[in-house]
Amino acid sequence: MTGVPTPEVVLTARELTRHYEISRGLFKPHATVRALNGVSFELTAGKTLAVVGESGCGKSTLARALTLIEQPTSGSLQIAGQEVTGASKAERKQLRRDVQMVFQNPYASLNPRQKIGDQLAEPLLINTPLSRAERRERVQAMMQQVGLRPEHYQRYPHMFSGGQRQRIALARAMMLNPKVLVADEPTSALDVSIQAQVLNLFMDLQEQYGTAYVFISHNLAVVRHVANEVLVMYLGRPVEIGSSARIYARPLHPYTQALLSATPTIHPDQLKPKIKIVGELPNPLDPPPGCAFHKRCPYATERCRVEVPELRLLDARQVACHHAETINA
Repeated sequence: MTGVPTPEVVLTARELTRHYEISRGLFKPHATVRALNGVSFELTAGKTLAVVGESGCGKSTLARALTLIEQPTSGSLQIAGQEVTGASKAERKQLRRDVQMVFQNPYASLNPRQKIGDQLAEPLLINTPLSRAERRERVQAMMQQVGLRPEHYQRYPHMFSGGQRQRIALARAMMLNPKVLVADEPTSALDVSIQAQVLNLFMDLQEQYGTAYVFISHNLAVVRHVANEVLVMYLGRPVEIGSSARIYARPLHPYTQALLSATPTIHPDQLKPKIKIVGELPNPLDPPPGCAFHKRCPYATERCRVEVPELRLLDARQVACHHAETINA
C-alpha cells in the first residue's frame, strides 16, 4: 500500500529576528527597534501563508528577510532545506532564484526606461545559459499565461494599466519558477474591479507550478480567499498562527478578533459585533512591558502587564494570550 507523499517544506523560519539601531541624537545612546522579534513558521509547496496585522507590525520587514534583501539579526531561515544564515555570497545568489517577490506598487517596481520584454528576460539572462531566442520564447509564453498579448513585448511600463503592470510584475517573479513567492500587498494599489482578476491569476499560477506563497495583506477578505494558513502579527511578534478555516471560524486572540470584526461583509449571516481597539500601536522604540497588546486589550489583567505571553497550542493553532481559554469559553 502506497502512502500519501509528504508535502515538501520549502520555507522554514525559526525565531527569526530583525533589529535596527536608531540614532536618537547627539550624546544620546542608540535605540533598538525590534521590527521582527521571534517569528517561526513552516511553508509547504503549493500552499499560501497570509501575514496580517496593522501597519508597523513587521510584515514588510519579514518580507525583506525572506527574500534575502536584508540579513536577519538572529534566528534560522531555510529555503528548500538550505540554511540562509551564514551562507556564502555564491550560495545566497543561488537561493535568490528560489524566492522571488511581487511588490505593492507595480509601477515603482518596473524600470520606466526598459521595454517589458527586456525586463521579463532579465532574470533569465542573469541566471540561465539560454540563448536570446530561447529567452524570448520563454518570455512570450509567460506573457500569454498572465494575459498579456505578444505586441506588449515592445512596450514600456507607462503604456499599461495598473492591473496589467501587476501582471507583468508577477510574470517577472515567476520567470525562474521559484519555490517561494512573497507578495507584499499585491492588490492594494489596484481598482477593486481588477483585484479579483489578479488574485485569480495568482491562484492559477500556484496550481500550475506548485509555488508556495507568502501573502502579505491588510485586506482580511482577500486573505480568506487565498490563504491556507494565517500568521497574525503585532509589534513584530506572532500572536496567532493557524489554518485559515479555524482562525476565521473562531479567532482566539483578542487582536485577531478585532481585526476580523472590522472586515466588511455583504452577508447578513456573517455580521458580527464590532470590537473596537482603543489607542494606537505602541512606540516600537519603547514597547510596553508584558504583552505588547495589553494597553489596548479589553481583557488585560495584571499578569498581561508584566509577563510576555508565549505561543502555545490551543484548539489546533498557536496563540500568544494568557487568557485565550477564558475569553473564548
